[in-house]
Amino acid sequence: MLPPAAPASPLLVEADYIFQLFITGATPNSTRAVRNIKEICELYLPGRYELLIIDIYQQPELARREQIVAAPTLLRQRPLPRRQLVGDLSDRAKVLAVLGLSLPPF
Repeated sequence: MLPPAAPASPLLVEADYIFQLFITGATPNSTRAVRNIKEICELYLPGRYELLIIDIYQQPELARREQIVAAPTLLRQRPLPRRQLVGDLSDRAKVLAVLGLSLPPF
């Protein structure tokens, strides 16, 4: 007799939102973009997102495949449709609008 199946690991659950942030090393704009998108994700999508940070100096083939021409660039891969936003993501209202998220009602 086989033992009962273990519950699914939370790491195997697919995220509702998948983002790729393309940066250029540790430049000020890239550092701000990383900080800003992490804050937004933790505030608006806690536990519901996956964020991949890709340094185009270290992984230029990924930037070419996604046709990234400026950095920092944020791609929302899921949910569809895909969205793209260029810049340091400091204009929170604009970022939320492009990503299809709403401001909290306070």
